[in-house]
Amino acid sequence: MHKRLLGTRLGSRTCVALAPRQRTVLNPARLLTTAQLSATPNPFPPPEARKKAADGTLFSPDTWAALQPPPESALHAFAARLGLPKSLPLAQALTHPSFTILHKQNYPTEAAPPTNADMAALGNSLLGLFATEWVNASYPHLPTRVMKAAVSAYVGPKTCGDVAKEWGAAPLLRWFRTPRTPRQPPTLHADALASVPRALLALSFQHYGSLDRARAFVHAHFLSRQVDLRPLIKFRDPKMALVETVAKFGWEKPLSRLLGETGRHSNSPVFVVGVYSSNVKLGEGFGSSLKMAEYRAAEDALLRVYLTRQPSHLVSLPTSTFPARFEPSSTTAETFLKQGKTFAPGTIGESEVLYGSAGRGGPAIGLGRGSGEKEGVVEATRA
Repeated sequence: MHKRLLGTRLGSRTCVALAPRQRTVLNPARLLTTAQLSATPNPFPPPEARKKAADGTLFSPDTWAALQPPPESALHAFAARLGLPKSLPLAQALTHPSFTILHKQNYPTEAAPPTNADMAALGNSLLGLFATEWVNASYPHLPTRVMKAAVSAYVGPKTCGDVAKEWGAAPLLRWFRTPRTPRQPPTLHADALASVPRALLALSFQHYGSLDRARAFVHAHFLSRQVDLRPLIKFRDPKMALVETVAKFGWEKPLSRLLGETGRHSNSPVFVVGVYSSNVKLGEGFGSSLKMAEYRAAEDALLRVYLTRQPSHLVSLPTSTFPARFEPSSTTAETFLKQGKTFAPGTIGESEVLYGSAGRGGPAIGLGRGSGEKEGVVEATRA
Protein backbone atom coordinates (compact mmCIF):
# COMPACT_ATOMS: atom_id res chain seq x y z
CA MET A 1 0.00 0.00 0.00
CA HIS A 2 1.33 3.32 -0.99
CA LYS A 3 2.14 5.71 1.88
CA ARG A 4 3.12 9.29 1.34
CA LEU A 5 5.83 10.57 3.62
CA LEU A 6 6.23 14.19 4.46
CA GLY A 7 9.59 15.17 5.88
CA THR A 8 10.63 18.44 7.43
CA ARG A 9 14.22 19.12 8.43
CA LEU A 10 14.53 20.98 11.75
CA GLY A 11 18.21 21.27 12.61
CA SER A 12 19.56 17.75 12.82
CA ARG A 13 16.12 16.14 13.28
CA THR A 14 13.69 15.03 10.65
CA CYS A 15 9.96 14.92 11.46
CA VAL A 16 8.15 12.26 9.50
CA ALA A 17 4.30 12.32 9.27
CA LEU A 18 1.94 10.01 7.52
CA ALA A 19 -0.63 11.60 5.26
CA PRO A 20 -4.30 10.80 6.09
CA ARG A 21 -5.56 7.67 4.40
CA GLN A 22 -8.08 8.30 1.66
CA ARG A 23 -11.11 6.04 2.20
CA THR A 24 -13.45 5.09 -0.55
CA VAL A 25 -17.11 5.60 0.42
CA LEU A 26 -19.51 3.35 -1.40
CA ASN A 27 -22.86 4.76 -2.42
CA PRO A 28 -25.63 2.30 -1.39
CA ALA A 29 -27.72 3.46 -4.32
CA ARG A 30 -25.16 1.99 -6.72
CA LEU A 31 -25.60 -1.44 -5.16
CA LEU A 32 -29.34 -1.51 -5.91
CA THR A 33 -30.56 -2.86 -9.17
CA THR A 34 -33.19 -1.23 -11.32
CA ALA A 35 -35.84 -3.72 -10.16
CA GLN A 36 -35.06 -2.98 -6.52
CA LEU A 37 -35.32 0.76 -7.10
CA SER A 38 -38.72 0.40 -8.72
CA ALA A 39 -39.93 -1.68 -5.75
CA THR A 40 -39.06 0.98 -3.14
CA PRO A 41 -42.08 2.92 -1.77
CA ASN A 42 -42.74 6.41 -3.08
CA PRO A 43 -39.99 6.46 -5.74
CA PHE A 44 -38.78 9.86 -6.84
CA PRO A 45 -39.24 11.11 -9.46
CA PRO A 46 -42.70 9.55 -9.53
CA PRO A 47 -44.20 8.11 -12.70
CA GLU A 48 -46.42 11.19 -13.03
CA ALA A 49 -43.35 13.37 -13.61
CA ARG A 50 -41.99 11.21 -16.43
CA LYS A 51 -44.92 11.71 -18.73
CA LYS A 52 -46.89 14.74 -19.67
CA ALA A 53 -50.49 14.90 -18.48
CA ALA A 54 -53.26 14.60 -21.07
CA ASP A 55 -54.56 18.08 -20.32
CA GLY A 56 -51.09 19.60 -20.58
CA THR A 57 -50.67 20.48 -16.90
CA LEU A 58 -47.17 20.37 -15.45
CA PHE A 59 -46.04 18.15 -12.62
CA SER A 60 -46.04 19.86 -9.18
CA PRO A 61 -43.59 18.43 -6.63
CA ASP A 62 -45.39 20.21 -3.78
CA THR A 63 -48.72 18.62 -4.67
CA TRP A 64 -47.11 15.21 -5.03
CA ALA A 65 -45.45 15.56 -1.61
CA ALA A 66 -48.73 16.62 0.00
CA LEU A 67 -50.44 13.49 -1.33
CA GLN A 68 -47.90 11.09 0.18
CA PRO A 69 -48.76 9.37 3.47
CA PRO A 70 -46.43 9.97 6.43
CA PRO A 71 -43.65 7.38 6.79
CA GLU A 72 -44.14 4.53 9.23
CA SER A 73 -41.05 5.52 11.21
CA ALA A 74 -42.48 8.98 11.86
CA LEU A 75 -45.82 7.49 12.94
CA HIS A 76 -44.09 5.11 15.35
CA ALA A 77 -42.07 7.95 16.84
CA PHE A 78 -45.22 10.04 17.17
CA ALA A 79 -47.02 7.20 18.96
CA ALA A 80 -44.10 6.62 21.30
CA ARG A 81 -43.98 10.32 22.11
CA LEU A 82 -47.60 10.25 23.29
CA GLY A 83 -47.47 6.80 24.88
CA LEU A 84 -50.00 5.34 22.44
CA PRO A 85 -49.90 1.85 20.90
CA LYS A 86 -48.37 1.64 17.44
CA SER A 87 -51.27 -0.50 16.27
CA LEU A 88 -53.66 2.47 16.28
CA PRO A 89 -54.60 3.97 12.88
CA LEU A 90 -52.55 7.11 13.41
CA ALA A 91 -52.44 7.90 9.70
CA GLN A 92 -56.22 8.21 9.70
CA ALA A 93 -56.14 10.42 12.81
CA LEU A 94 -53.69 12.72 11.00
CA THR A 95 -55.84 13.03 7.85
CA HIS A 96 -58.29 15.93 7.80
CA PRO A 97 -61.55 15.58 5.81
CA SER A 98 -60.43 18.37 3.48
CA PHE A 99 -57.66 16.09 2.18
CA THR A 100 -60.22 14.08 0.22
CA ILE A 101 -60.74 17.05 -2.10
CA LEU A 102 -57.05 17.15 -3.04
CA HIS A 103 -56.95 13.38 -3.42
CA LYS A 104 -59.97 13.35 -5.70
CA GLN A 105 -58.50 16.07 -7.91
CA ASN A 106 -55.32 14.09 -8.56
CA TYR A 107 -56.60 10.50 -8.33
CA PRO A 108 -60.25 10.58 -9.40
CA THR A 109 -60.44 6.81 -9.99
CA GLU A 110 -59.00 5.77 -6.62
CA ALA A 111 -60.85 5.54 -3.31
CA ALA A 112 -60.21 8.37 -0.87
CA PRO A 113 -58.28 7.51 2.30
CA PRO A 114 -60.20 7.40 5.61
CA THR A 115 -60.28 10.68 7.53
CA ASN A 116 -60.63 11.71 11.17
CA ALA A 117 -64.06 13.33 10.82
CA ASP A 118 -65.94 10.86 13.03
CA MET A 119 -63.08 10.53 15.51
CA ALA A 120 -62.76 14.31 15.87
CA ALA A 121 -66.48 14.61 16.63
CA LEU A 122 -66.26 11.97 19.37
CA GLY A 123 -63.07 13.46 20.79
CA ASN A 124 -64.60 16.94 20.85
CA SER A 125 -67.52 15.63 22.93
CA LEU A 126 -65.15 13.91 25.36
CA LEU A 127 -63.01 17.03 25.68
CA GLY A 128 -66.07 19.14 26.46
CA LEU A 129 -67.31 16.57 28.99
CA PHE A 130 -64.06 16.30 30.96
CA ALA A 131 -63.25 20.02 30.82
CA THR A 132 -66.76 21.14 31.84
CA GLU A 133 -67.00 18.84 34.85
CA TRP A 134 -63.49 19.76 36.02
CA VAL A 135 -63.97 23.53 35.65
CA ASN A 136 -67.38 23.38 37.32
CA ALA A 137 -66.02 21.33 40.24
CA SER A 138 -62.83 23.38 40.63
CA TYR A 139 -64.46 26.83 40.36
CA PRO A 140 -67.98 26.43 41.80
CA HIS A 141 -68.74 30.18 41.85
CA LEU A 142 -67.93 30.92 38.20
CA PRO A 143 -70.78 32.52 36.25
CA THR A 144 -72.19 30.46 33.41
CA ARG A 145 -70.82 32.57 30.57
CA VAL A 146 -67.40 32.75 32.18
CA MET A 147 -67.37 28.98 32.69
CA LYS A 148 -68.06 28.50 28.97
CA ALA A 149 -65.18 30.82 28.13
CA ALA A 150 -62.92 28.93 30.57
CA VAL A 151 -63.78 25.61 28.93
CA SER A 152 -62.91 27.11 25.54
CA ALA A 153 -59.62 28.38 26.96
CA TYR A 154 -58.69 24.88 28.15
CA VAL A 155 -59.89 22.71 25.26
CA GLY A 156 -60.94 25.16 22.53
CA PRO A 157 -59.80 25.03 18.89
CA LYS A 158 -56.81 27.31 19.43
CA THR A 159 -55.62 25.26 22.40
CA CYS A 160 -56.03 22.02 20.44
CA GLY A 161 -53.98 23.47 17.60
CA ASP A 162 -51.20 24.56 19.97
CA VAL A 163 -51.14 21.14 21.62
CA ALA A 164 -50.88 19.44 18.23
CA LYS A 165 -47.90 21.64 17.33
CA GLU A 166 -46.17 20.74 20.60
CA TRP A 167 -46.70 17.06 19.83
CA GLY A 168 -45.04 17.46 16.44
CA ALA A 169 -48.15 16.67 14.41
CA ALA A 170 -47.75 19.54 11.93
CA PRO A 171 -45.31 17.75 9.56
CA LEU A 172 -47.48 14.60 9.56
CA LEU A 173 -50.81 16.31 8.93
CA ARG A 174 -52.54 15.81 5.57
CA TRP A 175 -55.05 18.51 4.72
CA PHE A 176 -56.09 20.88 1.94
CA ARG A 177 -56.96 24.56 2.12
CA THR A 178 -60.52 25.21 0.93
CA PRO A 179 -62.08 28.61 0.25
CA ARG A 180 -65.11 30.02 1.96
CA THR A 181 -68.47 28.95 0.60
CA PRO A 182 -72.00 30.10 1.42
CA ARG A 183 -72.53 26.88 3.43
CA GLN A 184 -69.23 26.42 5.23
CA PRO A 185 -66.26 28.51 6.39
CA PRO A 186 -62.79 28.12 4.86
CA THR A 187 -60.48 25.35 6.02
CA LEU A 188 -57.29 26.74 7.53
CA HIS A 189 -54.18 25.03 8.84
CA ALA A 190 -55.16 25.80 12.44
CA ASP A 191 -58.54 24.12 11.94
CA ALA A 192 -56.93 20.98 10.56
CA LEU A 193 -54.39 20.85 13.39
CA ALA A 194 -57.16 21.21 16.01
CA SER A 195 -58.76 17.98 14.78
CA VAL A 196 -55.67 15.89 15.62
CA PRO A 197 -55.88 15.93 19.46
CA ARG A 198 -59.61 15.26 19.30
CA ALA A 199 -59.11 12.29 16.99
CA LEU A 200 -56.30 10.86 19.13
CA LEU A 201 -58.48 11.12 22.25
CA ALA A 202 -61.24 9.22 20.47
CA LEU A 203 -58.73 6.58 19.34
CA SER A 204 -57.50 6.11 22.89
CA PHE A 205 -61.05 5.78 24.20
CA GLN A 206 -62.05 3.30 21.52
CA HIS A 207 -58.90 1.23 21.99
CA TYR A 208 -59.01 0.94 25.79
CA GLY A 209 -62.76 1.46 26.28
CA SER A 210 -62.09 3.28 29.54
CA LEU A 211 -63.21 6.74 30.52
CA ASP A 212 -60.53 6.78 33.22
CA ARG A 213 -57.73 6.56 30.65
CA ALA A 214 -59.44 9.10 28.41
CA ARG A 215 -59.85 11.48 31.36
CA ALA A 216 -56.22 10.97 32.35
CA PHE A 217 -55.18 11.81 28.76
CA VAL A 218 -57.15 15.09 28.86
CA HIS A 219 -55.87 16.05 32.31
CA ALA A 220 -52.27 15.34 31.31
CA HIS A 221 -52.26 17.32 28.06
CA PHE A 222 -54.95 19.99 28.54
CA LEU A 223 -56.23 20.58 32.08
CA SER A 224 -52.75 20.58 33.59
CA ARG A 225 -52.00 23.88 31.87
CA GLN A 226 -52.10 27.17 33.74
CA VAL A 227 -54.88 29.43 32.42
CA ASP A 228 -55.43 32.89 33.88
CA LEU A 229 -59.19 33.29 34.25
CA ARG A 230 -59.10 36.87 35.53
CA PRO A 231 -59.19 38.46 32.04
CA LEU A 232 -62.32 36.43 31.23
CA ILE A 233 -64.44 38.35 33.76
CA LYS A 234 -65.39 41.96 33.15
CA PHE A 235 -67.60 44.12 35.36
CA ARG A 236 -69.60 47.06 34.09
CA ASP A 237 -69.81 48.65 37.54
CA PRO A 238 -67.83 46.67 40.14
CA LYS A 239 -68.75 49.02 43.00
CA MET A 240 -72.49 48.49 42.59
CA ALA A 241 -71.97 44.77 41.95
CA LEU A 242 -69.97 44.49 45.18
CA VAL A 243 -72.71 46.27 47.15
CA GLU A 244 -75.31 43.80 45.86
CA THR A 245 -73.02 40.80 46.44
CA VAL A 246 -72.27 41.79 50.04
CA ALA A 247 -75.99 42.34 50.68
CA LYS A 248 -76.68 38.87 49.27
CA PHE A 249 -74.38 37.31 51.88
CA GLY A 250 -75.91 39.42 54.65
CA TRP A 251 -72.78 41.41 55.41
CA GLU A 252 -72.44 45.09 56.14
CA LYS A 253 -72.22 47.58 53.30
CA PRO A 254 -68.66 47.80 51.91
CA LEU A 255 -66.64 50.94 52.59
CA SER A 256 -63.49 52.16 50.85
CA ARG A 257 -60.49 53.17 52.93
CA LEU A 258 -57.28 54.85 51.81
CA LEU A 259 -54.38 52.59 52.79
CA GLY A 260 -51.51 54.57 51.35
CA GLU A 261 -50.53 57.22 48.86
CA THR A 262 -47.50 58.86 47.34
CA GLY A 263 -46.96 61.88 45.10
CA ARG A 264 -50.42 63.37 45.51
CA HIS A 265 -49.25 66.76 44.14
CA SER A 266 -46.94 65.31 41.44
CA ASN A 267 -47.49 64.17 37.86
CA SER A 268 -47.67 60.47 38.79
CA PRO A 269 -49.48 59.97 42.09
CA VAL A 270 -50.24 56.47 43.36
CA PHE A 271 -53.13 55.67 45.70
CA VAL A 272 -53.79 52.34 47.42
CA VAL A 273 -57.41 51.73 48.44
CA GLY A 274 -58.91 48.82 50.36
CA VAL A 275 -62.57 47.75 50.47
CA TYR A 276 -63.86 46.61 53.87
CA SER A 277 -67.07 45.12 55.17
CA SER A 278 -66.96 45.90 58.85
CA ASN A 279 -63.44 44.77 59.84
CA VAL A 280 -63.09 42.24 57.01
CA LYS A 281 -60.89 43.29 54.11
CA LEU A 282 -62.54 42.26 50.85
CA GLY A 283 -60.12 43.58 48.26
CA GLU A 284 -57.35 46.02 47.46
CA GLY A 285 -56.44 48.12 44.45
CA PHE A 286 -54.14 50.89 43.30
CA GLY A 287 -54.32 53.64 40.71
CA SER A 288 -53.26 57.11 39.70
CA SER A 289 -56.50 58.49 41.14
CA LEU A 290 -58.74 57.64 44.06
CA LYS A 291 -61.54 56.67 41.71
CA MET A 292 -59.34 54.24 39.77
CA ALA A 293 -57.97 52.68 42.95
CA GLU A 294 -61.46 52.26 44.37
CA TYR A 295 -62.63 50.68 41.09
CA ARG A 296 -59.79 48.16 41.12
CA ALA A 297 -60.33 47.37 44.79
CA ALA A 298 -64.00 46.53 44.19
CA GLU A 299 -63.03 44.46 41.13
CA ASP A 300 -60.42 42.58 43.16
CA ALA A 301 -63.01 41.79 45.86
CA LEU A 302 -65.42 40.36 43.27
CA LEU A 303 -62.72 38.27 41.61
CA ARG A 304 -61.85 36.74 44.98
CA VAL A 305 -65.44 35.50 45.18
CA TYR A 306 -65.94 34.22 41.65
CA LEU A 307 -62.45 32.70 41.25
CA THR A 308 -62.47 30.81 44.53
CA ARG A 309 -60.91 27.44 43.72
CA GLN A 310 -61.80 24.17 45.36
CA PRO A 311 -58.81 22.23 46.77
CA SER A 312 -57.73 19.46 44.42
CA HIS A 313 -58.28 16.71 47.01
CA LEU A 314 -61.90 17.83 47.45
CA VAL A 315 -62.74 17.89 43.73
CA SER A 316 -65.12 15.05 42.86
CA LEU A 317 -65.84 14.35 39.19
CA PRO A 318 -69.05 12.62 38.06
CA THR A 319 -67.28 10.47 35.46
CA SER A 320 -65.12 8.92 38.19
CA THR A 321 -68.07 6.64 39.04
CA PHE A 322 -68.12 5.05 35.59
CA PRO A 323 -66.97 1.43 35.17
CA ALA A 324 -63.32 0.75 34.42
CA ARG A 325 -64.32 -0.87 31.12
CA PHE A 326 -67.06 1.17 29.49
CA GLU A 327 -69.28 -0.78 27.10
CA PRO A 328 -72.37 1.21 26.05
CA SER A 329 -74.22 -1.90 24.86
CA SER A 330 -74.07 -3.61 28.26
CA THR A 331 -73.88 -0.64 30.64
CA THR A 332 -76.98 -0.25 32.81
CA ALA A 333 -77.85 1.31 36.12
CA GLU A 334 -77.05 -1.96 37.89
CA THR A 335 -73.55 -1.86 36.42
CA PHE A 336 -72.88 1.47 38.10
CA LEU A 337 -74.23 0.23 41.43
CA LYS A 338 -71.93 -2.79 41.36
CA GLN A 339 -68.87 -0.57 41.03
CA GLY A 340 -69.18 0.62 44.61
CA LYS A 341 -68.17 4.14 43.65
CA THR A 342 -70.17 7.07 44.94
CA PHE A 343 -70.18 10.61 43.74
CA ALA A 344 -70.03 13.35 46.37
CA PRO A 345 -71.18 16.55 44.68
CA GLY A 346 -69.54 19.75 45.78
CA THR A 347 -71.25 22.74 47.27
CA ILE A 348 -73.40 24.63 44.81
CA GLY A 349 -71.75 27.93 44.08
CA GLU A 350 -73.36 31.30 44.48
CA SER A 351 -74.83 32.67 41.28
CA GLU A 352 -73.66 36.03 40.00
CA VAL A 353 -75.47 39.15 41.14
CA LEU A 354 -77.26 40.97 38.33
CA TYR A 355 -78.22 44.60 38.38
CA GLY A 356 -79.26 47.35 36.05
CA SER A 357 -81.79 50.03 35.35
CA ALA A 358 -85.50 49.22 35.55
CA GLY A 359 -86.72 52.73 34.98
CA ARG A 360 -86.77 55.65 37.35
CA GLY A 361 -87.48 53.51 40.38
CA GLY A 362 -83.82 52.65 40.92
CA PRO A 363 -81.87 49.44 40.54
CA ALA A 364 -83.73 46.21 40.04
CA ILE A 365 -82.45 42.98 41.58
CA GLY A 366 -83.17 39.51 40.30
CA LEU A 367 -84.01 40.34 36.68
CA GLY A 368 -82.37 38.62 33.77
CA ARG A 369 -81.05 39.88 30.50
CA GLY A 370 -83.55 40.97 27.89
CA SER A 371 -85.19 43.92 26.25
CA GLY A 372 -86.44 46.38 28.84
CA GLU A 373 -84.61 44.53 31.64
CA LYS A 374 -81.37 45.13 33.39
CA GLU A 375 -77.99 43.86 32.20
CA GLY A 376 -75.74 41.48 34.10
CA VAL A 377 -72.66 42.78 35.80
CA VAL A 378 -70.54 39.85 34.74
CA GLU A 379 -69.71 39.13 31.13
CA ALA A 380 -67.25 36.74 29.61
CA THR A 381 -64.70 37.80 27.05
CA ARG A 382 -63.42 35.59 24.29
CA ALA A 383 -60.66 33.24 25.27
